[in-house]
Amino acid sequence: QVQLVESGGGLVQAGGSLRLSCTASGSIARITAMGWFRQAPGKQRELVAAITSGGTTNYAYSLKGRFTISRDNAKSTGYLQMSSLKPEDTAVYYCAVSTFHLEPRTYDYWGQGTQVTVSS
Repeated sequence: QVQLVESGGGLVQAGGSLRLSCTASGSIARITAMGWFRQAPGKQRELVAAITSGGTTNYAYSLKGRFTISRDNAKSTGYLQMSSLKPEDTAVYYCAVSTFHLEPRTYDYWGQGTQVTVSS
């Protein structure tokens, strides 16, 4: 089992920045990748960014350049740095991890979600 705790969401003005954190505990040695997802009201959940245990990153094409995913293995924590935020970035952001090795990955453990609201 892996437990995930997210933090860092909140209210920010358009053009501002936020950094989300996701701390993992439990069977962290099984983690092969960490991803950040988001779901806006009335929309499907979408992958924002992911990073593998080997350090390979993947971004939603429309967000590349504004969002940066990273991790600190010593702290068992992943981060999503979001800059130049837009009102359309408003959503609940979820951290998830995969314990699978094959692509496309199944993310089998999820955090509780953190609200990000960007005001215009």
